Amino acid sequence: MVQDRPNGRGTTKTASPEETNVDEPVKKQSLYKSLYFQVFTAIVIGVLLGHFFPETGTAMKPFGDAFIKLIKMIIAPIIFCTVVVGIAGMEDMKKVGKTGGYALLYFEIVSTVALIVGLTLVNLLNPGGGMNIDPATLDTKSVSQFTGPGKLQGTTDFLLNIIPTTFTDAFAKGEMLQVLLIAVMFGFALHTFGGRGTLVFDMIEKFSHVLFVIVGYIMKVAPIGAFGAMAFTIGKYGLGSLASLAKLMGTFYLTCLLFIFVVLGSIARYHGFSIWKFIKYIKEELLIVLGTSSSESVLPRMMAKLENLGVRKSTVGLVIPTGYSFNLDGTSIYLTMAAVFIAQATNTPLTLMQEITLLAILLLTSKGAAGVTGSGFIVLAATLSAVGNVPVAGLALILGIDRFMSEARALTNLIGNGVATVVVAKWTNDVDTNRLRAVLNNETEVLADNPELVLDAVNTQMPVQVK
Repeated sequence: MVQDRPNGRGTTKTASPEETNVDEPVKKQSLYKSLYFQVFTAIVIGVLLGHFFPETGTAMKPFGDAFIKLIKMIIAPIIFCTVVVGIAGMEDMKKVGKTGGYALLYFEIVSTVALIVGLTLVNLLNPGGGMNIDPATLDTKSVSQFTGPGKLQGTTDFLLNIIPTTFTDAFAKGEMLQVLLIAVMFGFALHTFGGRGTLVFDMIEKFSHVLFVIVGYIMKVAPIGAFGAMAFTIGKYGLGSLASLAKLMGTFYLTCLLFIFVVLGSIARYHGFSIWKFIKYIKEELLIVLGTSSSESVLPRMMAKLENLGVRKSTVGLVIPTGYSFNLDGTSIYLTMAAVFIAQATNTPLTLMQEITLLAILLLTSKGAAGVTGSGFIVLAATLSAVGNVPVAGLALILGIDRFMSEARALTNLIGNGVATVVVAKWTNDVDTNRLRAVLNNETEVLADNPELVLDAVNTQMPVQVK
């Protein structure tokens, strides 16, 4: 029997004691059976193969590509089902707009802080100082594909692109914001016809269960995908390519760590949870992102895990997909650091006003390029051109190590969006704080927000039917 349980932050569905024992601790499993261990082992093997047998490592690329494609094919329908079920099942429809407004406010504030942190530390640590690079001697052919005319979307084009050409076009192309728009409209429309309990609602809800079972199947091959992607990266670029630009990489990784544990850690602590425990909770997802350099590769798992923390389904469905376009903290840090690094390496002095201008332009251009392939270089090229002082040719300096820095970008983006979802849920009273505390402390196996689903903490941590 399913009951409604008030918790001071909204009513949350939970199962009765006959269905689950909330005092029963999570069972331990063999180390070699855990996804964390399997992915970590696969990454190590991929690094070794790529280093000692570069050609063979490069040939492993299809494994990584195939895994990411498998995940991407399931993202659009999962977002649609999650958002529709969440919105159509809500009693207070005004809360949807409130949640969206709070999310955008949080995204803008925190992404601005990320830009400022990157700008501050790159000036303090000066990773490009002493390189004395002459821009005229750089080979710009390799970066020409990112700096051509018409590559960067303007803000107007970006906003118009949220509206799909047809209903099915958004799903066919996998455009997250377009699917989100359709899902929000569909959810509101379904609510007017009765919402929860209607035939359409029940069908979509059951379909979402099927989709998460499919995700569980896909995640069983996550170690193979991580192995292929890592073997390709090391085989193609080599560990030796890191040495010449190690200072920039070290500065960037250090900045990301400081942002996660100081900025996001402070935000998390203020809102009643530990960033350390949160990172431990999503350790499998972080390892998969480390191997694939794609935060999208774990989007379905993150949505399920955040629901399991006690965050309302509609909040998860709205905040996470939107954050993938508007809350890229790691990318924001990278953009400011890369731009100033190029100026330092080419002995191009920047005044305080020019750096503030750089910051302001990045606040706009980073949103306009969200979701575009090669967006980091596209945004940098557009921004450097707008500032006018930093040579665009300097992009050639960081092209070779960009792939190695993408892991830190993706990891920071993932953690940032996870924290954002919990914080926005706190603001809108859409999180069960008791369950949040219990799950992060690993005290009990707790039901997900949807009473028919529970995260299997022993095996794949995907939702399964409650017996």
